[in-house]
Amino acid sequence: MTGQIAAPTRRAVAVGIGHYLPDRIVTNAEFEASLDTTDEWIRARSGIERRHFAAEGETTSDLGVKAARAALDNAGLTPADIDAVIVATSTPDLTFPSVATMIQAGLDMPGGFAFDVQAVCAGFIYALSTANAYILSGQVRRVLVIGAETFSRIMDWQDRSTCVLFGDGAGALVLEAQDGTGRSDDRGVLSVDLHSDGRYRDLLYVDGGVSRTQSAGVLKMEGKEVFRHAVEKLAETAHAALRRANLGAGDVDWIVPHQANLRIISRTAQKMNVGMDRVIVTVQDHGNTSAASIPLALSVGVAEGRIKRGDLLVAEAIGGGLAWGAAVLRW
Repeated sequence: MTGQIAAPTRRAVAVGIGHYLPDRIVTNAEFEASLDTTDEWIRARSGIERRHFAAEGETTSDLGVKAARAALDNAGLTPADIDAVIVATSTPDLTFPSVATMIQAGLDMPGGFAFDVQAVCAGFIYALSTANAYILSGQVRRVLVIGAETFSRIMDWQDRSTCVLFGDGAGALVLEAQDGTGRSDDRGVLSVDLHSDGRYRDLLYVDGGVSRTQSAGVLKMEGKEVFRHAVEKLAETAHAALRRANLGAGDVDWIVPHQANLRIISRTAQKMNVGMDRVIVTVQDHGNTSAASIPLALSVGVAEGRIKRGDLLVAEAIGGGLAWGAAVLRW
């Protein structure tokens, strides 16, 4: 009706970010003593120079608690202000309970609910999408979204093609319900695009599990095939998420990609017609931290002053499943 004012649109807005990396730094040179590899070989194929490994007895939930505390401090909030904790991980402390409930206890969080999401390297995008849905539905006001991994626990240390690629770490994001206008210049999550295709499950998997082997197993990967799917699917999902938000690649201030491989990151940016000067890259320092890699990169980008309030970000990831997706958010 003429003269009627449109109702505000609820948005899930990032109000805090933080990360944690274990103390132990492992350079490429450390692998030369036990593997037929070199620092030059690893850098040329992945862009990775170093990664962090969790200490003995240091668990995924330990990393997640520290990242969560950093994000809460950054937001000026306490655990009592949080309604839900959603953790993306493929390396839980135990089969159950969830890492999220352990982080909830570690934060001495007095209420709310907590659970895990498992979509391997795409896990943070899936967790972000889930948190966004809870906020848009009005069920919660604030959510801690965490990616936390200890992939060093599931490496085959004789397989030079995989064990040099991964690292441990955690990143956390606080999302808060705020009113927006419904336009693309709103702050917050503007769109999400998710996919999976189980026909490709044998390209990237862990050969153990409770039901099949009653063991943790080790990571197995068909690297060339994963690379091919990654470049194709990451650009497609990023463009799809932008279209859902009525935006294009030219509107993007920063791509914050899953940090798996520098060649994948650069090829995807090229397919999106986005220069590498607009891509947050941390793979050289962290390796592939799976579900933790996007929040880690976000946190580093903010801490370094590159990502600023109002910037338009596209985050995209692909992992075992295959599962992949992208999110568009305005910081």
